Amino acid sequence: MRHHRTTHVDSAQEALLTLGRLVDQALERIRIQRARVELAEALQRHLLPPQLPQLPRIAIAARYTPSRDGLDVGGDWYDAFPMTNGSVGVTIGDVQGHDVEAIAFMGQARTSLRALAGATTDPGEILSGTNDLLISMSCGLFATCCFLTFDPVTGTLAVSRAGHIPMVWATATGSSDIVLDRGGPPLGILPGETYPVTRRRLTEPGSLVLVTDGVVEGPSCPLEKGLDEVVQLVRGGYDGDPDRLAGEVIKVADLTGHRDDAAVLVVRYAGIPSAG
Repeated sequence: MRHHRTTHVDSAQEALLTLGRLVDQALERIRIQRARVELAEALQRHLLPPQLPQLPRIAIAARYTPSRDGLDVGGDWYDAFPMTNGSVGVTIGDVQGHDVEAIAFMGQARTSLRALAGATTDPGEILSGTNDLLISMSCGLFATCCFLTFDPVTGTLAVSRAGHIPMVWATATGSSDIVLDRGGPPLGILPGETYPVTRRRLTEPGSLVLVTDGVVEGPSCPLEKGLDEVVQLVRGGYDGDPDRLAGEVIKVADLTGHRDDAAVLVVRYAGIPSAG
């Protein structure tokens, strides 16, 4: 009996030791993954613009919320900057994947867009050049993107999309809509792609709102419903503080049923200045 009891105790101790080693290994894996996430989030914060340009007759605001899946990160980005022809360039995008590689690719995409915008002001040419540049890097990832230019003096708007969510707009005349313009494929898939450009002239005060899919689409929210929610918000807040409007639009992400990251960019413009 004594021998049997000793054997039983030894087996229990061995099982506890094995369990302890497994717990230690699991905790170490969690620690490493959390460190990767913290690194990716810090990298992403540094890759997003610290501030957005505020130009005459135009105000720009943005909101970003990281992934709510604790061990996951996303590759959404936004940017805005003055163009060489006096207009402002505005872009938003979403990289495939949720890891450090996606964050790095996001930085490459944003940097490429800025660099090419110094050589041409045509949104389609900027997207086409960025697409070829990203493919030449052989990263194996892709990104959706919307790039627009807007001249607040003439009211000229030019928009091009690479597989991205349509833009939403509303004006002082009561008009509002989802811009279902024709676009091209995501960036980084096929070389030599061309991206159509839609041009409009905006004469009345209003707001343009760009979002990533984390805001408007998910298991419990089809894209059409999410965009309709954004339209309602933009229609009611087109003439208010763009930062407040961006904050309201980002809340639509709570309806989607997933925990992806999300980005919103709002451009409020004052309309064409009167002559004289």
